[in-house]
Amino acid sequence: MCESYPCEKYDHATEFDSFITHQNMIQDSVKARQIGKEAYKAEQEEKAEILKVLLDNYNDGRRKTFFSIAVNLLELQDIREVMEHIKTEINPENTGKEKAAAAAGYFQAAADRKGVVLKLRKKPSTPSGQKQKDTE
Repeated sequence: MCESYPCEKYDHATEFDSFITHQNMIQDSVKARQIGKEAYKAEQEEKAEILKVLLDNYNDGRRKTFFSIAVNLLELQDIREVMEHIKTEINPENTGKEKAAAAAGYFQAAADRKGVVLKLRKKPSTPSGQKQKDTE
């Protein structure tokens, strides 16, 4: 880590995403410092368990990225509330596709209420033949 955090090496780190989102990277680092490593680790472990449940039970083969982003960007309390709705509102007899759509709908509604966009931010493509400007 830098002496003063965040330092210049992180200036552009949150502008675009790779296969995971970087939107909360700085905020998450600050949060880890505020609540302590152990509490932050416990939060992340709970989020990982929730993501596993979602992928095992509500992924129709098209929702892995969506659920990963939702669990990453939403606060744990919001995720818990969504999971409670999923547990009580989604009929276990529904098809996988129906369960996936319903679960995604609950997450999207929670994200909308919080003003969170559940999409990866792609780096704009450059016209062919032109070299992309280095932002570092």
